[in-house]
Amino acid sequence: MYKVIEVKPLSNFRIWVKFEDGTEGTVDLSDLVNKGVFQRLREKEYFESVYVDPETHTVAWPDGLDLCPDALYSEITGKEMFLIFKAIHSAK
Repeated sequence: MYKVIEVKPLSNFRIWVKFEDGTEGTVDLSDLVNKGVFQRLREKEYFESVYVDPETHTVAWPDGLDLCPDALYSEITGKEMFLIFKAIHSAK
């Protein structure tokens, strides 16, 4: 699993994310804000309360909402998930 070390909220439901390996980039979450538990992200104050969970190294918000770091890594790098999992497992 890729570890997130820094996250910043941006405008228009985007976040900037930096990973332990130095990879960084912007992820657009606007597709999520109208779906299920993610609807709360439409609240500006809540969206801006994003942080890196120190135990799980994921992008998180209060009340336990979080995002899979591997999916964020895939979004930023353009690598497909199966390639990311293959790289993770071969590094062990």
